[in-house]
Amino acid sequence: MPSLSLDFSKLKTYPVGSRKSKVNIRAFASPCRKGSSFRHFYDSLPDLLAVRELRAVVDAIVTAHQNRRTVLWMLGAHVIKVGLSPLLIEMVRRRVVTALALNGAGVVHDFELAFMGSTSEDVAAALADGSFGMAEETHRMLNQAIQAGAKKGWGLGRSVGTMIVRQRLPFRRLSLLATCQELGVPVTVHVAIGTDIIHQQATADGAAIGQTSLADFRRLVKVVSGLGGGVVGNLGSAVLLPEVFLKSVSVARNLGCTVKDFTAFDFDMIRHYRPTENVLKRPTLLGGRAIQITGHHELMIPLLVRAITEQL
Repeated sequence: MPSLSLDFSKLKTYPVGSRKSKVNIRAFASPCRKGSSFRHFYDSLPDLLAVRELRAVVDAIVTAHQNRRTVLWMLGAHVIKVGLSPLLIEMVRRRVVTALALNGAGVVHDFELAFMGSTSEDVAAALADGSFGMAEETHRMLNQAIQAGAKKGWGLGRSVGTMIVRQRLPFRRLSLLATCQELGVPVTVHVAIGTDIIHQQATADGAAIGQTSLADFRRLVKVVSGLGGGVVGNLGSAVLLPEVFLKSVSVARNLGCTVKDFTAFDFDMIRHYRPTENVLKRPTLLGGRAIQITGHHELMIPLLVRAITEQL
């Protein structure tokens, strides 16, 4: 190969001031003094990247609330067991969140919190001797509630929420299901058979579980049918709820509903394929905005809720 002589003195340059830069000092963070307000802290964040995305989510939710549009939050069970139920309940009580969707594990944690004020067993330790998932009251009371609801044609969320309210469980104020039942807010539960500890027991009735979960799927389709101009958030569900949501969008559109021009956001500790595709990308192709923010639930969701509260 012939040698190539490069004359670096002939490189073309331009005045740096003529360049369009992506970062300007006007977007920088500013220090907060001790004892300052949350508003000061929120306004002091750098106006860049994830902060802009967070603010867009907050603004979309507040706007939807002001315009009486749908705000659907889909919750992975981890969101409940890391102590966030009081904040989620506050959003429901203030009618900011107009519908909730949970997976089956979310019902387990919600019930145990209402029943005894604690939840989340040590799986690794209990698995060794086969005691994992064998809590008697959890499977008995939940499976009985599901079977009773199935006989009435109810969804799983209503079935368990009604049981928690009627039995006046001591910590029912911490129950999302009970709160939604008392306020008439849709709360749907979507179950894959075999994923939850209550399926391990002889008290489990597959027909009742399937019937009540199917009823909730159809209720979710109704919620999703009115999503235009609103917001859907996936908070911590990696597979099940994104799949259920995608099918809900398809059914609603097939029935002639205009499901577009909404904001979809995903909050989770890591980024997963199904939330990215089934909540953010595919459903918003006809119009809307998709936002993904990565971080721990116990940090990000309190920040989100407090920012929403500040804007109301």
